[in-house]
Formats: sequence, structure tokens, C-alpha cells
Amino acid sequence: MNTQVQSPQPSPGTVQGGLLRPMLVVFVGLSLVTGLLYPGVITAISKAVLPHQAGGSLIERDGKTLGSELIGQPFSDPKHFWGRLSATAPMPYNAAASAGSNLGPSNPALTDAARARIDALRAADPDNQASVPVDLVTASGSGLDPHISLAAAEYQMARVARLRGLPVEQVKQLIAANTDMPLLPVLGDPGVNVLKLNLALDAIARK
Repeated sequence: MNTQVQSPQPSPGTVQGGLLRPMLVVFVGLSLVTGLLYPGVITAISKAVLPHQAGGSLIERDGKTLGSELIGQPFSDPKHFWGRLSATAPMPYNAAASAGSNLGPSNPALTDAARARIDALRAADPDNQASVPVDLVTASGSGLDPHISLAAAEYQMARVARLRGLPVEQVKQLIAANTDMPLLPVLGDPGVNVLKLNLALDAIARK
């Protein structure tokens, strides 16, 4: 008669107890690597190589932070260039609540917002009968876009030059100096940074 000897099977509690420790070690180890070590190393490298960008691309004048190159600001003074509309709440260009309007093309609210902006642009520059560029009457998907198109800047160029008593050619040069070009043409179109452009205009006025 053959006698088979069976190996004792560990109880479920023993299996779970044996796996718990390595699971905790892996969890803690990955948390330290991905949550602390990796972000810390990348942050240190970024601050060493690209300190301006790593710090939020902030714009400072006389020790005072005026904004960021990456986040737009609302401008309504006709002496300034106006940026895109912002649909963030509870105020425009709220960096803590990035959002688009989510309004469809058939929504009357979208039409009303565009019409209101067109009326404001016409009132600020009654002699300008050119077509209003679309990015001046619509909000971006983030609600924080700091740029407008070259067409949008050129549409406002004569108004700003006239109200500031500056030659149009000088304002045109400022637009060019504050235009960000895409890394490659296929990656997008040139964009004019509204905040940087308006700060450059204000700097001329202070002189």
C-alpha cells in the first residue's frame, strides 16, 4: 500500500500575514521615490537650469510681482491692449479655477458675450470698422490664456497708439518684441503676450 505524505498547507491568515510586510515595504518605497525623491530632484534641476520658469515665470518690477507670463489679466482701459475673455469664476483669470465657458455655438449666452465684447471694442475705437478677430470675443479653454493673435494685436494697435500719443510704428515694434514664436511652425501660431506688451507701454509712459 502506497502512502502519500501531503505537505501542510498554510492557513489563509499565514499567507496574508506573509504578504503584508513586502506589500507595505513596496508601498512605502514607491511613495518615497515617486512622491518625494523624484519631484525633489526634478525641482532642484529645474531651479538650477531654468530658475525663471521653475518659479512660475513671474514678472517683477521694482521688487513687486506684477503677474506671470503664463496667466492673463483683465484689461479694459482703451490705452491698453485687451486680451481674451475669461470664463473662470468668481472672477476673470482666476488661476485657482481654470475653466472654459463650455457654451455651445447655438447657446444664446455665447452670442451675447461675443456681442458685448464687440460693442465694447467698437465704443473704444469708433473709427475702426475692421472685422474683430475671433479670439478677442471668445474665451480660451483654460480661461487663463495670456496671449492674443497677431491679428488681434494689430486690430488694437491704432487705438492704443492714438490714445497714448505714440507713433504706430513704435507700437508695432513693441508688439513684435512681445510676440512668442512657436518652437516649430507646425506647433502653433505666434502669440502676443498681452501683459508683457502693456507693461512695456506703461514703461514708456513713465519715462
